[in-house]
Amino acid sequence: MNAAVRSQDRAGPGLTEESDLFECEARRAPSQRRAGRESRLVARLFLVIAFSSLLVGTAAAVGDRGADGEFERRDSFHFTLYQDVDIDQSGGLYGSRRFEQEILRELEGAFDRLSDLLSLRPEKKLVVYIWDPQIFDNQFAGLFRFPAAGFYGGVIHIRGATQITSRLVQVLHHELVHAAFDAEAPRVRLPAWMNEGIAEWFEARSVGKRALTSRERGVLLGAANQGMLFSLADLSGPSLGGFDPNAAALAYLESYAFIDFLVRSYGEGDLVRFWSAVLRSRSLERGARRAYRQDLDDLEQNFRRTLSGG
Repeated sequence: MNAAVRSQDRAGPGLTEESDLFECEARRAPSQRRAGRESRLVARLFLVIAFSSLLVGTAAAVGDRGADGEFERRDSFHFTLYQDVDIDQSGGLYGSRRFEQEILRELEGAFDRLSDLLSLRPEKKLVVYIWDPQIFDNQFAGLFRFPAAGFYGGVIHIRGATQITSRLVQVLHHELVHAAFDAEAPRVRLPAWMNEGIAEWFEARSVGKRALTSRERGVLLGAANQGMLFSLADLSGPSLGGFDPNAAALAYLESYAFIDFLVRSYGEGDLVRFWSAVLRSRSLERGARRAYRQDLDDLEQNFRRTLSGG
């Protein structure tokens, strides 16, 4: 399960197919990295499996109950949509059928952009649930330490609205990335900084945003000056769902900023080569060297220097 979460506000050297996490290589001497690695992997794997079972079990327990007792289904070429937002009428300009059609139109547009920008094109239909906001909060709020606007756990779950909003469109784009990576390599669990960073970057592009804002750069610079920036190793778990709200906001921003740095420095094509190489080789380091001809450590240090204008 890939517990990919969106806030409302705001590497070990390789991975086998049987593993459920990508562990970023620790920034320590080789002898220290080897010591205790097996026990750490077992412990972290247990946590991933336990959290996955909790999330999937909760979603399954909810089943098809919605605001009026059941979800309405509608299909498009690439998506199966279930929605149970509290819309009083089915027909008309503001009816549920029109809402469903608009959601599917947005999803199909996002699918095309995903193919164009990231060369990700899932072959199987993706399932999307649009929940009534109150029911979404009641059912899923306890799974994360901060308010969530959506998550991916085998299917896409979205905290809905009664009409299409810019925020809803952004969340749909974000969660689509997680679903597409899972479809591309279902037994691989990317580190959170990569999975969330690429999803944040794609989400930003959905609204025409192509660079960090001055405010975002200020937040990152302030965190760097106070020694509060996370390392990529800190953000290499399978999810940021256990972070408190302030830490999660910084973690999402930093993940996005690192991917934005890679794209601005090396281009969108190299980002595609990076994720492709990582999934093929099951190694962050080999993926970085193939796409950027640098070690991940060097890329991270270059990123940190750009934050201060160095």
